Amino acid sequence: MQGKISVDELKRLVTAGEIETVIAVFPDMYGRLVGKRFVAQYFLDDVAEHGMHACDYLLACDMEMDPVPGYAFTSWAKGYGDFNPIPDFETLRVASWQTRSALVLCDISAPIAPRTMLRKQVERAERLGFLPMAASELELYVFKDSYESAAEKGYIRLEPIGRVIEDYHVLQGTKEEFLIGAIRSHLERSGVPVESSKGEWGPGQQEIGLRYADALEMADRHAIYKHAAKEIAWAAGHAITFMAKWDERHAGSSCHIHMSLWDAKRKRALFEGESEIFRHFLGGWMAHIRELFAFYAPYPASYKRYVAGSFAPTGIAWSHDNRTAGFRIVGHGPSLRIECRAPGADANPYLAFAATLAAGLDGIERKVEPPPEFEGDVYAARDLPQVPRTLNEAIASLEQSSFARTAFGDDVVEHYLHFFGTEQRKFDAAVTDWERRRYFEMG
Repeated sequence: MQGKISVDELKRLVTAGEIETVIAVFPDMYGRLVGKRFVAQYFLDDVAEHGMHACDYLLACDMEMDPVPGYAFTSWAKGYGDFNPIPDFETLRVASWQTRSALVLCDISAPIAPRTMLRKQVERAERLGFLPMAASELELYVFKDSYESAAEKGYIRLEPIGRVIEDYHVLQGTKEEFLIGAIRSHLERSGVPVESSKGEWGPGQQEIGLRYADALEMADRHAIYKHAAKEIAWAAGHAITFMAKWDERHAGSSCHIHMSLWDAKRKRALFEGESEIFRHFLGGWMAHIRELFAFYAPYPASYKRYVAGSFAPTGIAWSHDNRTAGFRIVGHGPSLRIECRAPGADANPYLAFAATLAAGLDGIERKVEPPPEFEGDVYAARDLPQVPRTLNEAIASLEQSSFARTAFGDDVVEHYLHFFGTEQRKFDAAVTDWERRRYFEMG
């Protein structure tokens, strides 16, 4: 695959002076890539064999790097020590958008680490004889503003790069191609194969579709795409956002998850013909989605996206090729798959994929049948179970879930309950610009 390299190839590129820096990273709880830049020769001499050291607060802090009290995993009382991320050389690739750089993802042995959580669910699937295959459709907004000017504005009165709804709009896509095309090109050259890009429902909104892969590889591709896109946009003097809903006037940004199971040798698609395995995976996914919903919508703002008529789901139903349904069945023959339209673009892909596999595999093991297929407009239905409307509601469902505790472990569930609760607590304490506009003079 273009851009993917072996350790031997890295050695050759370092000797030739083509690679000078190795960026060793791992996903944090937000799905961001954090880590260190190493001089390439030192990486080969030391880090390649022994891994690196990083402060364990990186899995117990908030988005602004504030060490959050209340985590059992680490704390001031425990001294915020180190853990030891180990490079996974299956992920080694050129980072073409950086100068003479390679990138590798690392694993952390802690059960709460997002990549570890997903790996455990993939291994569970493999023990059952399944190879999970996945894709994520990740949408973003592009702005005329840079990140720096957006911050100076207080993130108010930002200007999307487009003026019109640009869904499939090739002319507007041309106006944004200087950036979107650069992102596609760099991803292709960095071991992240791309299918296409297209305008989406909002002004300045785009979707870049990646080729599907096994679930862990796909989560890695998703995280690299998100990280690289921000850096490429910054270098071009523009800001992009993956907020699930950046403005109430415009469409939200989704991360539709496509999932299917294959046999262990990837020779046979096990969902083909809407098999029993397909039905039970769908049944388990649907049965558990409310209690796992925080893994798909992790922030208070995430829930602003679930609006009727917005192409984001409100009712929990499945249907064939029906974009009003939260579970849309697409493809045919070996490509038959389940598309879940619930996750937003702000979801951590490792957590979202882990939740998906945990639910679907439970459905297979317990032979959970899905409800009858829904036909028609799900938004108009009044008797369907609904997605959670707030993060508080999703937190309560997760807290009460014996299934989640069995699938991930009590310690992991408690860790993420504290994580989601911290996001809600900090939001609740803030006075927003909406409140000032509404109440400053007239209240």
